[in-house]
Amino acid sequence: MNRPHYILLPVSPLFIAFSLFCAFLLNLLPWGHFVGAPDFVALTLVFWGVHQPRKVGIGTAFFLGLLMDVHDATLLGENALAYTLLSYFAIMMHRRVLWFPMMTQAVHVFPLLLMAQSVQLLVRFFVSGKFPGFWYFIESAVAVVLWPVISMLLLAPQRRAVDKDHTRPI
Repeated sequence: MNRPHYILLPVSPLFIAFSLFCAFLLNLLPWGHFVGAPDFVALTLVFWGVHQPRKVGIGTAFFLGLLMDVHDATLLGENALAYTLLSYFAIMMHRRVLWFPMMTQAVHVFPLLLMAQSVQLLVRFFVSGKFPGFWYFIESAVAVVLWPVISMLLLAPQRRAVDKDHTRPI
């Protein structure tokens, strides 16, 4: 238990919007159709659903899902449904996940990302009748590997200094 306990500053709504916009832009890059390319919007939605459930909710997830549906030219509502369920379950378990260290948090996030991919796969299967194979699910494993990096990047603006300056009031 020698980890430093950080008291986080309140997160800016502009930073949340900026991070979701950057995740959307990362999904727009042409690597999205390669096997194993993570869904950055889903990963960012899970992060903010766990860390700020009152600021990023199901409505935001639905809107971003519709944007991804338009971008991917998929059935309208496929990503919206997956992101909505993803956000709901992330918000539902946010109190439990925050107690764990980073790698255990990644283990808790993995089933959420698998569930979102399964919903997308089921919708695509019912519409087209094609199964892309089990390599389709490697995307969730790559996203879980990126979880500590995403967490450190998105929590960085909220961290206070470890060595306290006694001349500051806070």
